[in-house]
Amino acid sequence: MKQPKFKPKPGQVDFTNARWAPVMNCVLKYQGKILIVQRSKGLNFYPEYWNGISGFLDDAKSLKQKIQEELKEELGIAKSKIAKIQLGEIFDQEESKYGKTWIVHPVLVEVTTDKLRLDWEAKNYEWVKLCEIKGLKLLPGFLEVLKKLEKWIAK
Repeated sequence: MKQPKFKPKPGQVDFTNARWAPVMNCVLKYQGKILIVQRSKGLNFYPEYWNGISGFLDDAKSLKQKIQEELKEELGIAKSKIAKIQLGEIFDQEESKYGKTWIVHPVLVEVTTDKLRLDWEAKNYEWVKLCEIKGLKLLPGFLEVLKKLEKWIAK
């Protein structure tokens, strides 16, 4: 699918050219495995890198609402399939390539299904164990996201 042109909705902030940008990076967990997605080629930031489900925190919605919205939009996962949400320690990720500092909110989302439907933002996905991500082209900072969520992923 082709990336639609971004048009901010009323009350939404456009962080495309902002120096600092708050984002969430959601790692989904299902039966001892985590979900990684390969970002689509046409994305503005980090095309074709492997990552969790990420999104800008760009409006007045709560973190829980944003998580539910992103999972529905990007994966087709309903709120009813979300068992637990845990926020890891927030950190800054400097990125000179884009002239940004990402304010990263690592989130672990335990789900009750591994059935999903990708939208245009990702071209591939895998349910993996942590040890299986070595050698993949990971989004910068994704290993830090996993580290911040490690205690819950390991359970």
